Amino acid sequence: MAASAAVLWGVNGAVSKTILATGLPADRLAQVRSLGAAVGLAAVVALTAPARLRLTRRELPYLLVFGIAGLAFVQWFYFLAIDRLAIGIALLIEYLAPLLVALWARFVYHDSVRRRIWVALGLALAGLGLIVDVVGGGESVSTAGVAYALAGAFAYALYVLLAEHVVGGRDAVSLLAYGFAFASVFWALIAPWRSFPPGALTKTTSLGGNLHTFHLPVWALALWMVVLGTMIPFFLLVNALRHISATRAGIVAMLEPVVGALVGWAWLSESLTSVQLVGAGVVLVAIALAQTAR
Repeated sequence: MAASAAVLWGVNGAVSKTILATGLPADRLAQVRSLGAAVGLAAVVALTAPARLRLTRRELPYLLVFGIAGLAFVQWFYFLAIDRLAIGIALLIEYLAPLLVALWARFVYHDSVRRRIWVALGLALAGLGLIVDVVGGGESVSTAGVAYALAGAFAYALYVLLAEHVVGGRDAVSLLAYGFAFASVFWALIAPWRSFPPGALTKTTSLGGNLHTFHLPVWALALWMVVLGTMIPFFLLVNALRHISATRAGIVAMLEPVVGALVGWAWLSESLTSVQLVGAGVVLVAIALAQTAR
């Protein structure tokens, strides 16, 4: 389930990039994503098991933090980081999150973290560094950009840890419905809907790259982003936490940049160097190693 979520997120990167190419601001895209996921997930719960929408006072603080500090802040800090850094460098820094989860498990929960998990984390980060070609980037690094990317890594780690904590007493769909609902409220306060760009979702756009001859309305791409790029992968990852630890789930999620690079090459005509292919292989080896640490 965690691997399937990572694959769907990797494909969603190209979908989101195609939408952003139409001129829709990144914060507005995150707003559409959060509200669409909240409405869709709430509808599923309301139709199948409405009793699961009941909320207790004890759960409320966790769900508020999960939705705002976890789901909303991950996107917000990422967008702030890529305004100041190359996307690849920002992505590499944010994928320090699995290491933060492992450190939390070891020193706060006092869990026994096997040595091969640390080896797998080191290999995965090294592989990600090769994929995004940090050394070859040659750009000056913004201190503020690094700070925002690190904040995104902490938000991602917090999201995984909170999901692991709450998932034992609440099903994944209602958990995510509340999380995205609180994230939507946050975005509505930051960027009110009354100022949303008119006609932004009704225009038609080319898919670009190797698919430039095909055109779709932006709302169709947004629907893909909400359902296949948000609702289903988040559901899969949260459900995966019922069966594997947050540390292992975080390592498996590192498949995302590998898939994203391959989709970018096949769809958006982005180039893949031999170094990047080696990096993808290293990440896959790290994931396989992590799976042996039962």
